[in-house]
Amino acid sequence: MIEDGALARLVRASADRTAAAESESCDLCAAPVPDEHAHLYDTGQQEVRCVCRPCSVLFARGGAGDGHYRLVPRRRVRLPRVDTDVLGVPVGLVFFVPRADGTVTAEGPSPAGAMRWEVDAAAWQQLAAACPQLAGVEPEVEALLVNTVHGLDHHWIVPIDDCYRMVAVVRREWRGLSGGGRIWPALERFFEDLTERP
Repeated sequence: MIEDGALARLVRASADRTAAAESESCDLCAAPVPDEHAHLYDTGQQEVRCVCRPCSVLFARGGAGDGHYRLVPRRRVRLPRVDTDVLGVPVGLVFFVPRADGTVTAEGPSPAGAMRWEVDAAAWQQLAAACPQLAGVEPEVEALLVNTVHGLDHHWIVPIDDCYRMVAVVRREWRGLSGGGRIWPALERFFEDLTERP
């Protein structure tokens, strides 16, 4: 068998195309991005977009892109227990996102993606008065992430892309009607892997 025959070249070319398709690229300029890369929040589509280092620099200031894209910060802050009962969301795994217009949404993961509820803005302000770190949450791009399921006690200020990663874990691991046996260990690993970042 000839090692560099047509079949071998075809197999290598197919593998190269598959690897290229699986690697992420910048959603603005299509340049490849490393595993650890910045994200932009698209305020119009309410989606997170991958961005390379040079493109991320363009959005480092808040007014860039006429506000259509916002650079997602990297900050993570572990909080002491936050009593979110005042927000009226009876879910133990949820993230709260303040919006630029003063509204606040609560989003919880489900097998179909994130479910969204409106939260009373006055209740959010009351909670922020009790926990001053919440007053500094950047609208649209940071969230209060809470997990009190199965007796856990996680309260974090995180970038919005962390919240979407958590939603993706739920969608990937959910089985059957109740989630199956893989979902909760996967979520526990997700929260164990969160580390504080300035």
